[in-house]
Amino acid sequence: MKEKNTYDVLIVGSGMTGGWAAKEFTEKGYETLVLERGRDVEHIKDYPTTNKAPWEFKHRSYDTPKIKEEYHMQHQKYNFDASSMHFFVNDRDHPIESSKDKPVRWFRGYQTGGRSLLWGRGAYRMSDCDFRRNIQDGNGTDWPIRYKDIAPWYDYIETYIGVSGTNEDLDHYPDGKYLPPFEMNVVEKAAKKKLEDHYTNRKLVPNRVAHLTKIEPGQFEGRSECQTRDMCHTGCPFGAFFTSNSSTLPAAKKTGKLTLKSHSIVRSIIYDEQKNKVVGVRVIDAISMEKTTYYARVIFLCASTLATTGILMRSKNNTFPNGLANSSGVLGHYLMDHHKNVGGTGVMEGFKNKYYKGFRPAGMAIPSFRNVKSQEKDFLRSYGLWGGASRIGINPDQIGIGKEFKEKLTKPGAWKMGLHGYGECLPYYENKVELDKERKDKWGLPILKITAEFKENEMKMRKDMKEQIQEMLEVIGLKNIEVHEGSHIMGDSVHLMGTARMGRNPKTSVLNGFNQSHDINNLFITDGSCMPSSSYKSPSLTFMALTARACDYAAKEMEKGVF
Repeated sequence: MKEKNTYDVLIVGSGMTGGWAAKEFTEKGYETLVLERGRDVEHIKDYPTTNKAPWEFKHRSYDTPKIKEEYHMQHQKYNFDASSMHFFVNDRDHPIESSKDKPVRWFRGYQTGGRSLLWGRGAYRMSDCDFRRNIQDGNGTDWPIRYKDIAPWYDYIETYIGVSGTNEDLDHYPDGKYLPPFEMNVVEKAAKKKLEDHYTNRKLVPNRVAHLTKIEPGQFEGRSECQTRDMCHTGCPFGAFFTSNSSTLPAAKKTGKLTLKSHSIVRSIIYDEQKNKVVGVRVIDAISMEKTTYYARVIFLCASTLATTGILMRSKNNTFPNGLANSSGVLGHYLMDHHKNVGGTGVMEGFKNKYYKGFRPAGMAIPSFRNVKSQEKDFLRSYGLWGGASRIGINPDQIGIGKEFKEKLTKPGAWKMGLHGYGECLPYYENKVELDKERKDKWGLPILKITAEFKENEMKMRKDMKEQIQEMLEVIGLKNIEVHEGSHIMGDSVHLMGTARMGRNPKTSVLNGFNQSHDINNLFITDGSCMPSSSYKSPSLTFMALTARACDYAAKEMEKGVF
């Protein structure tokens, strides 16, 4: 049985990083097993709502008793609705524990491709400004890499997945290999000129997103250009935005070296004390409850930040009583997310003879302008702003009759523009995840107990966000400006990171500069848990680049016979 269930490489998770690991190892000739705890979702075939209009759903408001009961957390994500709910977990079956005064949200998609089917597609490079922050201000452990170490891998990922954007020559917002950007509309172009004429350190630029805007012959096999439907969360039948399902997993399957098993929940990792190696994993079938064991030379954990941390904690043994590969004692600590829900809107007068075509799935970005070259504010780190302009829709409450009324119903309202912030969170030891000592899920596994919050530094940053959004909307010349601040809940930005961090010192970190365990050399972790700091940028591109880099390193070590 052991021989039958033995592979060269075992990967836990089939999402953003798991798909990349599968592609890299299979294309290098290694027999690779990918374990996915959720159901199988095949590209195009398993996107049941991708061509449905809103009025074809029974409950267009989606606020039904079933959703409140079964998706009480998931339905708070911006792209959860009746057209996408099948890509989200049922909260009743997958509970977590957090306190009422420090709530935490964990948005999850358990299926082939994971949350790559649901991400916002923002694709940004971290810079040396980001990699050096921890060592410069003394918060968190120093990154074991710098921009030069990962830059070639950013090139590699961008060229393969397709990222649209513009090169802007900003050191702290590194340029990349970009397809043409989605065009700015007339109001955004006017806003850009006003902002950049007024400020010397701020740019309004097209957002960098993993969408195919232009394909040359021979590029992006099996995928086609974005149709600007803005229905990404239903599953894109064109493969226009990057997902594991449309891109990396098909590439891995093409090699004949991939085995993907769905409904496979990893209970724990098997550790050989004599060899100081991980040798396999224990799995529960999510449907039948049958238990199976799989073996491999190398294990890559790509299950997502909290899921990976939970697996390591459940794998404790005599050598590692506080969690596998946790001699440092930091496993589960330093949980981070981006804080958001600070924004503002206003009306732009004029331009009523202008409109745009399609429903562009991308907006504008204003890269960081705070604490970039020096510490200038009373808070550490920085934030960026995102937004865009569009026409207000037809007003359905208009009163009228006859020809004049019909004409009113064909004309959209005024132009509206908005900006909202995403800010960096410092790595705090007390922001943590642990196994609940009492509660277990339906598979008999301890649920995760999460204790985390944003603190004084983030609150100071939010105050500045609000003030600067107000000021910039005024500079643009908008009227009826409204600036707001909402909740700041850990996990709300879907960018949970940091609980098995990389670092130079094995006493203060779990992983080295190649995402390899300091303690166990054939164990690698390349999902969000590896991050020593968060930057203010969406981290998915960095996760993918780190994964490809770690796979390259691990494959070379395998060739040498190290493991």
